[in-house]
Amino acid sequence: PAEPTLVLRLKFLNDTERLARVRPGDTVGALKRTYFPGQEQQVRLIYQGQLLRDDAQSLAGLHLGHLSVLHCHLSPPSAAPTAPGSPGPRSPAPAALGVGSLALPLFVLLLALLWYLQLQHRHVFTATATTCLAGLTLLVTFVAFAMYRR
Repeated sequence: PAEPTLVLRLKFLNDTERLARVRPGDTVGALKRTYFPGQEQQVRLIYQGQLLRDDAQSLAGLHLGHLSVLHCHLSPPSAAPTAPGSPGPRSPAPAALGVGSLALPLFVLLLALLWYLQLQHRHVFTATATTCLAGLTLLVTFVAFAMYRR
C-alpha cells in the first residue's frame, strides 16, 4: 500500500509560505534536501517552538498533521576560510560622513570659540549671556556623552 502524503506549510520570517508534500516516513534531513537543495546546513526548521536538530528523525515521530506549520529560518552562508597569504575578504567601505556626524563636533568648536570670546572680552557678555553659555555647554556635554556612550 502506498504511504499517504501530508501537505506541510513552510512559513518563512518574511511571512511567505510554501507548501511541501511529504510522506510521514520521510526524515527531517530528506525534507531539507528536497525543499532546500544546497542549503541544508543553513536552514533551521522549527515546529511548535522546538528546533528540529536531528536530521534522522522521521516526520511521523513529530506527530505532524495535514497543513502543520514548520517555521523556516535561512541563515546566510558562512564565508569560506581563506588560505594563509591569500588576500582576505575586503572590509566594507567606511560610511560617508554626513551632516549629522559633523553636527556635534561643530557645536563643540562653536562653544569653545564662545568661551574664548567670553574670557577675552568679558565686557561684551552679560551675566545672562554667560549663564546661557554655561547651560548650553552642559546640554551639549550631555548629548555628546549620550551619543558616544553607545
